[in-house]
Order: sequence, then C-alpha cells, then structure tokens
Amino acid sequence: MKTFIMIAASTCMIAVGASAADARARGGHFSVQGSGGRGLNVFRSINRQPGSVAATRSIQTNGGHGVTTTRGGSWSNGVYSGGATHTTNNGTTWGRSTSATANPNGGGSFNSTVTGPAGGHATVSGSTGQQ
Repeated sequence: MKTFIMIAASTCMIAVGASAADARARGGHFSVQGSGGRGLNVFRSINRQPGSVAATRSIQTNGGHGVTTTRGGSWSNGVYSGGATHTTNNGTTWGRSTSATANPNGGGSFNSTVTGPAGGHATVSGSTGQQ
C-alpha cells in the first residue's frame, strides 16, 4: 500500500515537472496492411496540461474488430485521481479508477477499483502513515 502511494506521488511530481512546451496535444496514426484485405490501424492522441493528462488509443482491424482505450489523470494539492476505460467495438467495457490523497503530516490514503467486462468489480483501499 505504501508503495502504491509513493508511485502515485512520483507520477504526480514527474508530471508537474513538465515544461510549458509539453502542455499540448499530440497524436499519431499508423497502418499495417497485408494481403487479402487484412490489416489494422492504430490511432493515438495525448493531451498534457498542467495538473492533468488524457490519452486515447484505438486499434481497429479491417474486419471491424477493435478496442479503444482512454486513460487520464489529474492531480492538485496532494490529490490524484485517474483511471482507464477499455471499450470494444461491440460495446464491452472494462476499466479501473484510482484516487490517492497525501496528507500534510506525511500519511496518505488510496482507493482503487477494477471493473471487469462482465460488470463485476473489486475495490482495494488503504492508508499509510499518520492520518
């Protein structure tokens, strides 16, 4: 649990250290095509702003199969909130969400939930240090 809070805090510190030049949207696309009409396309984008990041990646086959993943996170004043959602072309969705809070006295707490494609979910939460 302590490791998780340290990872979340490290991620926040790295992201906060990004320069103003990095605070922008970026994206890309590439395609791999084979014989007989087989192939796939990958689209991706990322938008970094001070205190937040959002990214999307989509992989689509020529046959109509695919999955789109959206990830994001925000942080401010010792609080992190973020997660990811994965959605297939037929509408099946699964994902995760996490929040972590650093307390001024050196402690912290976190809550993380994972949701499966069938709708089931699991939640883990905890705290470390002084509350």
